[in-house]
Amino acid sequence: MTTVAAIDCGTNTIKLLVGDLPDVAVRESRMVRLGQGVDATGRLAPEALERAFGAIDEYAALVAEHGAERIRFCATSATRDAENSAEFTAGVRERLGIDPEVLSGEEEARLAFAGAVRGTGGSGPEPLLVIDIGGGSTELILGTRAGGPEAACSMDIGSVRLHERELGGDPPTAEQVAACVAAIDAALDDCPVDPAEAAAVIGVAGTITTVAAGTLGLPAYDRDLIHGQVLEVDAVDRTVQTLVDATREERLALGYVHPGRADVIDAGALILSRVLRRTTVPAITVAETDILDGIAWSLLEA
Repeated sequence: MTTVAAIDCGTNTIKLLVGDLPDVAVRESRMVRLGQGVDATGRLAPEALERAFGAIDEYAALVAEHGAERIRFCATSATRDAENSAEFTAGVRERLGIDPEVLSGEEEARLAFAGAVRGTGGSGPEPLLVIDIGGGSTELILGTRAGGPEAACSMDIGSVRLHERELGGDPPTAEQVAACVAAIDAALDDCPVDPAEAAAVIGVAGTITTVAAGTLGLPAYDRDLIHGQVLEVDAVDRTVQTLVDATREERLALGYVHPGRADVIDAGALILSRVLRRTTVPAITVAETDILDGIAWSLLEA
């Protein structure tokens, strides 16, 4: 068996998976908000880099402890956009001995689709639409289990980016919500992937799994209870409305909302709602397997 280590560094969260697949020995997540202010400044903030490097130091120790033979570090939207991405690259190389791969939107979509499909079984209606909402971007991927992605689109809308740009109120005002919805709809209008073509929908990543926890009425976030759940779209919409209407403190009191997501979940939830409105499906399947799993499995396919 080959022990692999996959690291997915996004705009809000950095995640680690180590294991002899399909067995997973380590699955960790840290919310470091690497993309803090990138939309406005075009640069990774010093404090954001410090948080990210602190998490990577922890991950490097875990990778060494478990003797991972192959490592892949993938960075997404925040580092695609930053002028000082070389500083981030140098920090990763110093800690892990490898360079981060800055994924294209297309590669990000392919890996997210692979992780979602692998984790949710081998049968059901097709084509599948995978929705992956990150901090800086959102991917829509349409495809089949056997054939993989047939069409993909990476949009520059994500929970952190849109919250910083549009939702300054706590809670956001009606005018701010309307502006955010308009920005989402404009991005969807330009996206070549039409959600209406999907016969089934799988949602991945923290925004969607958090909304799922609320829809399920969980008192605290529970990965095992969330994975594989099939949720009615109308019920999801009610949870979205609850999260958008709430203040940050009220979201924290819900129990299932991570403190690092409480301020930006409003924008992410609105993205999910607007995408689902363009589908014709009555329900969405939620997967805890995502791009991180796709990255891990890719190490065995090379």
